[in-house]
Amino acid sequence: MAFVSTRARVTIARAFCLVALVALVSACASGPKKPPVGAEEPDKFLFEYGMAALKDKRWFVAREYFRQLIDSYPQSPFRADAKLGVGDSYIGEGTAEAQIMAINEFKEFLAFYPPHERADYAQFQLRMAHFKEMRSAARDQTETKAAITEFTTFVERYPNSSMIGEARARLREAKDRLSEHDFRVGLFYLRSRMSLPGAIDRFNTILKNDPEYTHRDEVYYHMAQALVQIGQSAAAIPYLDKLLAEFEQSEYLERAREQVTKLKAEMEARIKK
Repeated sequence: MAFVSTRARVTIARAFCLVALVALVSACASGPKKPPVGAEEPDKFLFEYGMAALKDKRWFVAREYFRQLIDSYPQSPFRADAKLGVGDSYIGEGTAEAQIMAINEFKEFLAFYPPHERADYAQFQLRMAHFKEMRSAARDQTETKAAITEFTTFVERYPNSSMIGEARARLREAKDRLSEHDFRVGLFYLRSRMSLPGAIDRFNTILKNDPEYTHRDEVYYHMAQALVQIGQSAAAIPYLDKLLAEFEQSEYLERAREQVTKLKAEMEARIKK
């Protein structure tokens, strides 16, 4: 039995070696290629292969092609675009470390080629690197704030860019994330009764700093509830009225309609007395 066991181990070891060898050969075969000897435009060769690898989401291979071009052909007309390609490969990779590298690449591009015709693209991708690092609304919002700052700058600096529509959409998404964070804190204060004034302050912050918040119907409704609970029913009514006026669809519409009718009736009754 011992002989069979040893033989089996040898067979398994050989199998693993074979698999490793195949993987190594495959990696080498699919890795970056050198420009053909005597090629008239070796820099173009590297750029085109890099772009093809980028399209196929072979991030490391694409990056190696672009690096070859950047390091070997400093006067190439493709060098600036290759620099952008390196940044794009990091963006595509998607890890936290890769996003940091992407930020560095696009910052370097803007430092080396400030008047370049694709400077707006570099600025946009720089902002996207921050955007992709945003955390959920329940967590720290440092990167969300950075993304808001970056996209706001982009919208102001490049109003005629072909990417302006997407930039505005990303800016809205980042602002929504930050406002949602404040809303969750306010809602916790409200539901736990930990601090009704604290809840009101959070809701006011959202409405003041982000009046276009996508989910402000939630803010209007819960602001009204907080005000009612501290005995300021009259102050609650305008928020319910705003909810009804600004939103054709909302899960809070029916409740808001019933509550505002009730509160106004109570106020009229008190006046008559």
